[in-house]
Amino acid sequence: MKKMIKAVTLNLLLSIPLGLFAQTGYEIAKAMDDIPGPADMKADMTMTLTNKQGKSRKSTIRSITADDNKKQIIWFLSPADDKGVAFLKIEHADKDDEMRLWLPAFKKVRRISAKKKADSFMGSDLSYEDMTSRELDDYSYELTGEKTVDGIECHILESTPKQGVTRTYKRFVTYVSKTDLVAVLDEAYDMRNKLLKKRIIKYARKKSYILPTEIFVKNVKKNHTTRLKFANIEVDTGVKADLFQEKNLKRIPR
Repeated sequence: MKKMIKAVTLNLLLSIPLGLFAQTGYEIAKAMDDIPGPADMKADMTMTLTNKQGKSRKSTIRSITADDNKKQIIWFLSPADDKGVAFLKIEHADKDDEMRLWLPAFKKVRRISAKKKADSFMGSDLSYEDMTSRELDDYSYELTGEKTVDGIECHILESTPKQGVTRTYKRFVTYVSKTDLVAVLDEAYDMRNKLLKKRIIKYARKKSYILPTEIFVKNVKKNHTTRLKFANIEVDTGVKADLFQEKNLKRIPR
């Protein structure tokens, strides 16, 4: 899914159920990919990490995305020891994506290389690779069945990276709403073909878009979870392209 789980905004958007007429996995994936999303999106997020002992840690975040989620900037607002940490992502079609993390305690910008994409983002169950899009034509698709998930009738769509495509996951199994063509549940398998993560996504409609309101991620091997809740969502606000620059990582929005 280019729009399968797009990092922390999962921008799988749909206004009409075109995929009801799709007959193949690729047709469903392409129908999902072809639906236009907002020009930009702003949101406040609460990220709660819970370990296997049941202890939780909560952060508040401000996120702004643009260009179909290919550009994103995130600032951590709390807790105090994370305040000011910021993340910038710019995806490219013809070269490696740019990812940078501003660490105010060290007064340093850390560049995230392609070799580090499997690393955890801020201790969460999202990797840096999870923060980027999955390009439609990088994968092969297969419909493997149907299932009802939380009362939603879904296609079961399996996505496997094509030969030569470097990814940290062997395959994905996505449960796609037949009505809205959004990913309700996503399962990521490691290179040994063992289930590594489950992601559950909830949505709400805003204007003509279906937008994520909550993402729950569980690392089944570590028994560790991450819950992202979205609030104060704004779309199509006219975000300027020059916002997505390294210098703005140091400028916490008011």
